[in-house]
This record gives sequence, C-alpha cells and structure tokens, in this order.
Amino acid sequence: MSEQPGLNTLCVHAAHESDPATGALAAPIHLSTTFERNRDGSYPRGYSYSREGTPNRAALEACVAQLEGGAGAAAFASGLAANMSVLELLSAGDLLVASQEGYYGSLRQFRVFVERRGARLELVDAADAAAVEAALGQRGARPRLLWLETPANPLLSVIDLQALAALGHAAGALVVCDNTFATPVCQRPFDFGVDLIVHSATKYLGGHSDVLGGVVVVREPGTLLERLQEWQRMAGAALAPFDCWLLRRSVATLALRVRAQSAGALQVAQFLARHERIERVFYPGLPEHPGHTLALRQMRGGFGGMLSACVVGGREAAMRVAARTRLFARATSLGAVESLIEHRASIEGAGTRAPENLLRLSVGIEEPEDLIADLARALE
Repeated sequence: MSEQPGLNTLCVHAAHESDPATGALAAPIHLSTTFERNRDGSYPRGYSYSREGTPNRAALEACVAQLEGGAGAAAFASGLAANMSVLELLSAGDLLVASQEGYYGSLRQFRVFVERRGARLELVDAADAAAVEAALGQRGARPRLLWLETPANPLLSVIDLQALAALGHAAGALVVCDNTFATPVCQRPFDFGVDLIVHSATKYLGGHSDVLGGVVVVREPGTLLERLQEWQRMAGAALAPFDCWLLRRSVATLALRVRAQSAGALQVAQFLARHERIERVFYPGLPEHPGHTLALRQMRGGFGGMLSACVVGGREAAMRVAARTRLFARATSLGAVESLIEHRASIEGAGTRAPENLLRLSVGIEEPEDLIADLARALE
C-alpha cells in the first residue's frame, strides 16, 4: 500500500474503523450526556460530559482534519457557529479583512460582530492582490484575520490562495479559507499556506440534506486549536453525537459524490453557456471563466458542483425558469445528492451582489443528461 492512499481510500478509512469493544464495522452512537468517573474521581477513558467531548465528535473531528491534512479540528452545531469560533479570536481594535464576495450569512456575521467587538472590517475584491495588500497595510491597522472564500458564493470567483496567504502572513494575520464549495476533494487550502479552514458541514460533507453542522480545521497543533476547542466548550456550540455520526458516515462517499457532481456541473455549465436564453455562466471549469487558469492550478481535484447562470429577460424570466424545473428542487442549500436551483438575489435580500436574473445551481448526482433535459424544458 502506498504512503499516500487515493482519495476514495482516504475518505472510506478516515470515516470507518471497527468498534474496539464489539468489533462492529458500523460505528456506535454514544448518546450519553455524562460519563462515569473512576473511584479516585478520574476519567481514564477521556470523557466526562458531552458538552466537553464525545466519542462521536472526536471521531468526526479527526476524520475531517485527516481529509484536509490538518493537525486537528473542532465541530460545531452549524457553519455559522464554526465561523463564530474563529471570529472570537478578534479583540477590540483588530482588523478583519475579508472578500466582498462570499456567503451572505458570513458577511452579515462580520459586520455585526466587528461592530459589537469594537474591531474593524475591510471588505475587498480578493481577486485584486494589491487591494488586499493595501487593506492589510493601512496605517495604524492591526490585522488579525484575512478571511477568504474560493470559489466564492454566488459568482464563483476564484482567488489566489498562495499569494494572499503570503500577504496575510507578512501583515501578521491568520489566513482563513472557507472551503465549503470546493471541499478537500477539489482543493486543499493548507497546501497554499492557509492557517484555518472552515466548512459548512451541512453541505458537501453531509451531502444528504439531513444534518446541520460546521467544522474548523487548523493546520498546525498548538494554542490556536486549543483556543477554538475552549470556545467550543464554553459556548456550548458543539455538534451533537448523532449529527457527528451522520456526518462521519457521509464522508465515506465524499470523493465519489463530489467527483460525480463536478463532472455533471461541467456538462450543465457547457450546455447553459451555449443556450440562447442564458446571458452568462459562472463556473471555473469553463475556459472563458476569468479564474479558469488559476483554478486549473489550485483546484487540483475538479471544479466543484456549483454554478450560477444569468437568464435573459431579468428577474421574472429567471423566476419562471426555476419554477418550471422538475428535477432541480427549488430550495436553499447546496452539496446534496439531489440537484437544487434558487433565485439567489431574493434569498439574500437587500445588499446582495447577485444579479436579479441570476440562478444558482447545485448539481447533484443525477445523470447529467437528465438534468440538461430538465433545464432545456424550463428554458423553452
């Protein structure tokens, strides 16, 4: 066996190990909220109370850390809760520099949190390295976090992780990458110098629209991981045992799912790019995408299952297309085995950067030919 197993092998074996107590290949779910002490008051098995830690959570955290190539991870009750654990690293007067294009829930968190904490926020075009460097280098600034998302939601822009990580470190900031869209199947941010990776585990890691969760992965062992784990315990925001069990079980098929979704998304994007009723398609796998060359270098495992398209005729035309699909469910989320479609601007509301005629598609594992036929009917 090679020292570096293939990705499917890694996913299966990071997500599965036999139970040492019974030999069961399917992991047990430990629902207990409390654990028995020894007579001397110690906890020799490592668990005392489920808020502090559970076997299922420890197994999930080790699994995701292994997939990303990190030193450790902390699992939370949602992706936004995972974000908050990182934002808690900010002190009054610290600077958070973040990409202006990204998940609207994260951007709202940034604005609200820095105001309450007395920190500073600078939103920049992260595709412009000079703009990022200028924001980090402001006179009197105390850069603490550089927060990146690539490919970004919902316009699928791609940014240079290696270049921006170098800029962040030169300014003394920790570099965070939201890897939800790409997953460790398509992109490994630690390979490019990122310090922390965040996931909405609800999406591709879960993959079945049935569990809510978030994970933060840390590249190096030490005080940073310890501080995140401390906040996890104090905030009571840790992921429950059954949810941890569901996520870890799903990871076994992550590479299979994401590779199929990426292949299907490319075919769907190519079809839409040729369609007369589509103004523009946003997908890094298309040669005409402005970040395609960078994506070839950075997204070594594929271009992902997410794409967006602008429909000729404005908002109402886009809404009609979404209403007419049969295989694409009209629902807000992404990364599941079933394909989803949504009118993004109406989801995000005021301040959205999504064009009014934009539809965001999450391509599932259905046959791409069936999905294309569904869209062709909806576009008639």
